[in-house]
Amino acid sequence: MVEIAPLGERLSALRLCEANALATIGRSLEQHGQLSALTLFSQNGRLEIIDGFKRVRAARALGWSTLLARTADVGSIDAKLRLRELHDRRGLTELEEAWLVRSLYREDGLSQPEIARRMSRHKSWVWRRLMLVESLDLEVQAQVRLGLIAARAAVAVSRLPRGNQQAASAVVVRRGLTVRQTDLLVDEVLDLTNADARERLLARRLDGPVPAKPPGPRPSRAVRSEADWMGADILRVRETAARLQARLGATPLATFAPAAAELIHDALVRLSPVLRALDGVIGKVTVRSDHDHHDPRDPI
Repeated sequence: MVEIAPLGERLSALRLCEANALATIGRSLEQHGQLSALTLFSQNGRLEIIDGFKRVRAARALGWSTLLARTADVGSIDAKLRLRELHDRRGLTELEEAWLVRSLYREDGLSQPEIARRMSRHKSWVWRRLMLVESLDLEVQAQVRLGLIAARAAVAVSRLPRGNQQAASAVVVRRGLTVRQTDLLVDEVLDLTNADARERLLARRLDGPVPAKPPGPRPSRAVRSEADWMGADILRVRETAARLQARLGATPLATFAPAAAELIHDALVRLSPVLRALDGVIGKVTVRSDHDHHDPRDPI
């Protein structure tokens, strides 16, 4: 049994604590008592919580002074990784994963490949989580923590330029948009290339009608052949390359938050050799294909 008053909650910045979930924990403690022990670790002579933030807060609200706990013999980095492991079955939200990755990257100085190795994830997964949290406006993140906007809706808002995110989140909060409706709103804003047009659209949506309801179930897709898949990939690469080229030309990296600009710069540096390798393969394949289809009667 440990005294809960002095327990540290430094890692609570990596978790969401929704009011409904907190109320449910409080009722459970009143009716059934504590069903599972807290998980703690020691740092600088103070016990810090790894798992059990809602139980501690609910217990404090009930006037309890002690709870059952176990202490893990781990440091700060392993404590953060243990936090994720303890919630592996229920799962952290995308934003919570992003906060965790950023903490390991910015505060603990782990490289992206090292984070990927320790979390048994691909490097691209780590980069996407970093980009999510580094590009998401701090005000929007605060709204998520306050329960004003759902974490998944905030992920949708993160696709917008930083200058449009607060206005979009205001629409989501005031209009009570679902996650799917938020996605539709973001798509509508991104279809506009003019910054003033985007601002006017969001201003109209703030007091205007809610976007259309989410569409029904999509029809099942037909089985694709390898040629279909290759053709689709070629089309997708062409579209993505054209869109990326336009965005890089229209939006200098200096317009992003410094942390986001740093990540984009590093990603572009790593992208260049991939594109060169693809160009080399395309050259070999197309030359061989032209040779295979050459009619010997035709002049070379």
